[in-house]
Amino acid sequence: QNIHRRVRTYSKELFLIFLNNCYRILKNYKKFFRWTNLMISLVKSGGVLGVDGFLVDVEVNLSTGIPQLIIVGLPDTSVKESKERVKSAIVNVGVKFPNKKIVINLAPADILKQGTIYDLPISIGILSAEGIISKEKIRNFAFVGELALNGDLRAIKGALPIALKLREVGIKNLILPEENSKEAALVKEINVFGFNNLKEIIEFFSGNLKKERTTVNLKDIFNNQKLPYPDFSEIKGQQTVKRALEIAAAGFHNLLMIGSPGSGKSLMAKAFPSILPPLTFEEALETTKIHSVAGVLKGFIIRYRPFISAHHTASDISIIGGGNIPKPGLVSLAHNGTFFMDELPEFKRNVLEVLRQPLEDRRVVISRASGMYIFPAKFQLLAAANPCPCGYRNDPNKQCRCSPREIKRYMSKLSGPLLDRIDINVWVNPVPPEDLSKLEAGESSNKIRERVIKAVEIQKRRFKEFPINFNSEMTPSLIEKFVKLDAKVENLLNSYAKKFNITARSYHRILKIARTIADLDSSNEILSKHILEAINFKLSEEQLKV
Repeated sequence: QNIHRRVRTYSKELFLIFLNNCYRILKNYKKFFRWTNLMISLVKSGGVLGVDGFLVDVEVNLSTGIPQLIIVGLPDTSVKESKERVKSAIVNVGVKFPNKKIVINLAPADILKQGTIYDLPISIGILSAEGIISKEKIRNFAFVGELALNGDLRAIKGALPIALKLREVGIKNLILPEENSKEAALVKEINVFGFNNLKEIIEFFSGNLKKERTTVNLKDIFNNQKLPYPDFSEIKGQQTVKRALEIAAAGFHNLLMIGSPGSGKSLMAKAFPSILPPLTFEEALETTKIHSVAGVLKGFIIRYRPFISAHHTASDISIIGGGNIPKPGLVSLAHNGTFFMDELPEFKRNVLEVLRQPLEDRRVVISRASGMYIFPAKFQLLAAANPCPCGYRNDPNKQCRCSPREIKRYMSKLSGPLLDRIDINVWVNPVPPEDLSKLEAGESSNKIRERVIKAVEIQKRRFKEFPINFNSEMTPSLIEKFVKLDAKVENLLNSYAKKFNITARSYHRILKIARTIADLDSSNEILSKHILEAINFKLSEEQLKV
């Protein structure tokens, strides 16, 4: 019994010693357990897929082990390289980089993450996991930005589509580089804060720096614009071509000018944007989003309709868009504006043929193994061409040196389906040099633009219940609804259609042009003169190639 009593006493003493040692261990490793509670951090961010933004969760986990920084979640090369930028930036702003194993997950993990926009959210996630920045304070914030080695923030691509996506998912605050702050601030429902470096962000969340949200005054941004284009008053003569350009501007119609070299085709094309109607704010956002993703945005918003010109040596990918990671092409950069192709028959045949889909569908669809990319491409095609290889067919002053076979081969590059999608065709005759000094200055662009804007307002009222703005966008059902012809006018159009054997698409396009001409005249009815003028501006394929 004595032995049993002693064993029980010793057992109690040993158990108390064990508890005491456990307490000492817990006391000595208190910091370790505090760090364990903070080792996981979640930071909201965003990315760009095509021209649309998507939400990205940057998850950061710190643990014991060999010090290293691992990034998972389908990152591309530029994202993988961010680990060196992040390390240097954190150290150079005066913060000790954690000597731990760091694993960063970019969710959702099945979408490719590309670009340098994840530098800032990764660094914020590491600082938050270390307890330098409070997790609670960053919970309602999203972060995007590229870091320099010294901690400065550099401009990124796609700030606007990311801000639009954050608004959609309900995130109210966004932190990004100062250079992109006004662009993102176009989205009114989000508080945008622009910073110059990482140190300012740390001080902002620690309460040592006050920062006001970025605001943008849009009151006068689209008013009293001085358009950087030639004025129509500088162009003497060419009344027929100017009329065709006015109709094209009013109804957003595609147009082809055919004439000899030096007749003024390029000059009139460059002056064409000066008579286009102003951009609405919604159209400006759409166009700005595309330019932002492409990295060609100047300023923080597109203020007037873009005018994009392509050289005849351009490839089909540069014009239509694409690549290993699809990017918008020139036709998408011309969204809500004009795409000008000078010397149209000099372009490669495959380049011309890829224009058929966006001209019809107003968008570009690119399919890849990684998914389908859709780029908006609602543009006006403005094209110019010589009538033959030497350029002087039908020129009153110079003799054409081309044979009929050469002319046919030259013009055959313009396929029937492509010409069918061009609403207006106009021949440009050269003005004799001796008459230039005798002719008076032409009508100014402002006067022409006033008539165009008036016609556009009529169309907006007409289509207020439909997802279109211009006559050129009417579907066959809308044509039947809004283009009413009396028996005399209809017979006139049908006789022309039978004579030249035009397609149904060309027939509808003549009706659209006539509707636009009537709108310019503020006429509810389409009269015979409107149909005749539309017919004169829609030459047949045979007329173009003979």
